[in-house]
Amino acid sequence: MAKNRKIHSSNFVDYVRINCTSGDGGAGATHFRREKFVAKGGPDGGDGGRGGHIILEAEPQLWTLLHLKYKKHVRATHGKPGGKQCATGASGKDVVVKVPLGTVVKNADTGEFVCEITEPGQRTILAEGGRGGLGNWHFKNATQQTPRHSQPGTSGIEAWFILELKILADVGLVGFPNAGKSTLLSAVSAAKPEIANYAFTTLTPNLGIVSYYDEKSFVMADIPGIIEGASEGKGLGYQFLKHIERNSVLLFLIPADSDDHFKEFQILENELKQYSEELSHKERIVAISKSDMLDQELMDEIAKTFPKNLPHIFFSSISQSNIPQLKDLIWNSLQTELEQDA
Repeated sequence: MAKNRKIHSSNFVDYVRINCTSGDGGAGATHFRREKFVAKGGPDGGDGGRGGHIILEAEPQLWTLLHLKYKKHVRATHGKPGGKQCATGASGKDVVVKVPLGTVVKNADTGEFVCEITEPGQRTILAEGGRGGLGNWHFKNATQQTPRHSQPGTSGIEAWFILELKILADVGLVGFPNAGKSTLLSAVSAAKPEIANYAFTTLTPNLGIVSYYDEKSFVMADIPGIIEGASEGKGLGYQFLKHIERNSVLLFLIPADSDDHFKEFQILENELKQYSEELSHKERIVAISKSDMLDQELMDEIAKTFPKNLPHIFFSSISQSNIPQLKDLIWNSLQTELEQDA
């Protein structure tokens, strides 16, 4: 099982540009069989080896693109030329670039989507090596018994790519700065995010594994706080909104001491909608944090402001009030999302 992760801001990199150059294919050989007592051995030039590929491989233990930040160029080796006796040249050595789950790759020049890495162990050829040329034995026929030509290998690919990390998590915590997101994550998992009483304490996403009944679990992501105008670049802007795109369920955290709980929810919802229309279709739960500050009468009044079809719950990370019920609500929402995707 994956460990809980706290990613320090200096180590968390979710965007890099790299230049990939795959290997050229080796040339086919022009060679004729030379053997004692064999007067006309015929052509036996082998094929060239293929050029090395640049391959992306998913590595579940990676949570950042930091290892690629200062490695701008990735180059594979060329294929070797063919040999005599129809021997095929050695292929160029492939270069495997390990990336975290949730990495999206685009062509840097065109912006065209190339691939995304979402499954452990997934391998994708990013830049294919050149094909090896054919040796002269391929060109022998009834009218041409001694072909004196062979094929050169094809060139490899050279291109710039953008690698962008979008964190994979089942549940994304959405809320204004200081809403209690990090406190909740530390209360339900072994993650230890920085917690303090000032805005933007969390500057990078934090992940935690939340244990559920019967050895079940789900991944929760603490996303840096959103403020009104985030989709236009205010605060930390949309720098981390992209990480919410991969979450199955969005848990909106609104502190009990908010002036207008429903209005705060609407602002958050609008910011997500402005960033991506798809986010408005995800399963949503509203959780009122720090509810140990409220009595039952206030809870009832706040609950009336939310639509009946919008799941909501009051909880306290400090007193652990309603934490099991919150886990139940999240788990049921995850199952609903799975059924809809099926």
